This record gives sequence, structure tokens and C-alpha cells, in this order.
Amino acid sequence: MIRNKLTKLDASLSAQLRIAEKPGLLRYAAILLAHSGDSWFWIAAILLVFFLGNQYWKSLASLMGGSVLITAFTVFIIKFSVKRKRPEGDWGRIYRSTDPHSFPSGHAARAFMLASIAIGSGPIWLAFVLVIWAPLVGIARISMGVHYFSDVFAGALLGAIMGFINLSI
Repeated sequence: MIRNKLTKLDASLSAQLRIAEKPGLLRYAAILLAHSGDSWFWIAAILLVFFLGNQYWKSLASLMGGSVLITAFTVFIIKFSVKRKRPEGDWGRIYRSTDPHSFPSGHAARAFMLASIAIGSGPIWLAFVLVIWAPLVGIARISMGVHYFSDVFAGALLGAIMGFINLSI
């Protein structure tokens, strides 16, 4: 009974945030933010920083790169254990075809993990940028209809935990 109410509340909140089918500037901003959390982008950026940066940036890139991989593996295990289907929709076909499961959001997990690491070890400006960016990625993933609110909430929580665990290792 409570689970059904929570599921309905989750679907309702997610539907209210959805703009995938509505043309306009807000939709384009959401598309950009939704893609900005893609793993290939972050792996490429981290490799670039590793190869071009000084020792401080190489160390931070190594920590973030390893954390991206560990977080992705953890998300993968949870997704294929839970097997929650993504919300119906047309946008995000690549996500829907390569990963039909939505819980937890890997993009939210990655974004919050990177923000957590930046809080603990990055320069303050990077932490500031990533702390603002991370929730925007999560909201964009809901807005574009590839995740429910609870997927993003769980991903954000998992990512923050993974970030702080990886900082302590």
C-alpha cells in the first residue's frame, strides 16, 4: 500500500518535471545538461587533465578516473539487480537501447561522486562548479524523461557516498 503510493508520487513528480516533448530553450538546456554527465565525456576530460596537467591535477584525475569506474560498476550491479524500466518516451534512444534500466541514475551518481571528490580534494572553484552542476544533471535527466525522481535521488545519494569513500581510501 505505502509502496504503491510512493510509486505514484514518484511518477507524478517526475511527470511534472518532464519537458522532453516541449520545444524551447529550456528543453535545449536540459538536453545539454542531461548529456553533460555522460561517462565518455568525463573519461575523455579526465584523461586530458591527466596527460596535460601538473602533478596535482594528475593525482586528482587519477582519483576521479578510478572513482568513475568504481561508481559505474556499482551502478551497473544495482541496475541489473533491480531492473526498473525507464519511463516511456522517445528522447534518449541511445540510453534506452544500451541501458534499459533506470534505477539508480548513473549520470546522477557520477555527477554527485565527482562533486563530492571536488569538495574533499579539488580546488574550491571546481567544487563550487560541480556542486551546482550535479543537481542540474539529475533534474535534466528527469526532465528529459529517461529517469524518475527516485532514480536520480538514489543515484545522487550513491554518488555522494562513493565520492567520500573513494576520498578516504
